Amino acid sequence: MPSTSVQRRTFLRGIGVSMALPWMESRSVWSESPTSTSDSASAPTRMAILFSGCGYHSTEWWAEGQGSEMKLGRVLHPLNEFRDRMVFINGLYNAEALKGNIHSSQTGNLLSGAPLSSGGKIRSGTSVDQVVAQHLGRQTKLPSLVLGCEKSNPSVHKNYSMLYSSHISWSSPTTPTPLEVYPALAFDQLFKDAAQQGDKSVLDAVLEDAKDFRRGISHRDQQKLDEYLHSVREVESRLDRAGQRGELQGWRPTLEKPNMARPVDGYPQDIVEHMRLMCDILVLAFQTDTTRVCTLKLNNDHGTLRFPHLGIDYMIHHLLSHTDNEDWLTVNQFFLEQFRYLAAKMDSIEEGERTLLDNSMLMLCSSMRNGQHDASRLPVVMLGGGGGKIKGGQNLDYSDNPDRQMCRLYLSMMKVMGVNRETFGDATAPLAEV
Repeated sequence: MPSTSVQRRTFLRGIGVSMALPWMESRSVWSESPTSTSDSASAPTRMAILFSGCGYHSTEWWAEGQGSEMKLGRVLHPLNEFRDRMVFINGLYNAEALKGNIHSSQTGNLLSGAPLSSGGKIRSGTSVDQVVAQHLGRQTKLPSLVLGCEKSNPSVHKNYSMLYSSHISWSSPTTPTPLEVYPALAFDQLFKDAAQQGDKSVLDAVLEDAKDFRRGISHRDQQKLDEYLHSVREVESRLDRAGQRGELQGWRPTLEKPNMARPVDGYPQDIVEHMRLMCDILVLAFQTDTTRVCTLKLNNDHGTLRFPHLGIDYMIHHLLSHTDNEDWLTVNQFFLEQFRYLAAKMDSIEEGERTLLDNSMLMLCSSMRNGQHDASRLPVVMLGGGGGKIKGGQNLDYSDNPDRQMCRLYLSMMKVMGVNRETFGDATAPLAEV
């Protein structure tokens, strides 16, 4: 941790482990600033971008009205409870996505607006999350956290690399940000400084330090600390149970060196548990200020996930998107339910007078409006207050605006995160309403 600001932060420490602490009212754990930590404005602003590929049901992604009385299409029904804290955005588009072909050329520059190289070559643009991470990343243990629930596809589709379909986060025009699809390894990124011998839990490693720290904080913060440590234990336990069921593929070190060949890469058999674990890890990362920037790719564009838990196992996600039937609607609602789960969990975590959701900016997007590859109006919905900078309950339509570049939204998001740029992609001004 080379940054001075990170060195000044308070961590719980154990052998090979450093665990950042959540916001507290009685002790400043995020800086050495003498200002009152009871002011929720001292909590940092976080940004998370969630992605699901192939768009949504063509007639059920819509919003009418404003505020808590906003009416939502059936795809968005899982978000009804958050209507007064939602920004629904219609009409934005990425001009470069209309110049190539479908799927890969609509996804590889979704968060950058950059031209894409064809012919199997790899060249896109640095994505908005990584622009923010490069500006703010030295203030936290991890510059960003990039998670996924479906493996990367290295093939070529219609003259474009499928790596474009598999990655929405790009650290440079030629480098997709490494994508972590194993929940256990994503969890390790947050708390482990180096590979540990044995199978000792992260929480066990820092318990002694936690006991010492607990003596010097208020009763309310002691409760917050206990709840936080309990949440870490809960995630660890769920990861262990999933591994015992054989759902987490891969190897966890229990010896100085392995006594078996590394298993073939794989994923949890239960996609619900996989997505929920990734959401929980994202929340832990934000709650502890381990990072302030995260992307979570729920599936690939042109993806192959199936949904037996929904009774829909006759067709993979990509092909199902072409049907636009009730099963497709059910799958859409399943993805929106993950977004709701994340928002609700963040909203339950107090940070002074605000919640973690109030201090965050969440965006759900896709590479096309629907399964017919329509990228002329991209689906976008946002939740969270962005640290008091974003007004909720808005229904914004830019369909008739000649300047409806998706990158204008990214300029606005960067501004919320304290990163001011005059241009990004094909945009020269942010959206005034966001």
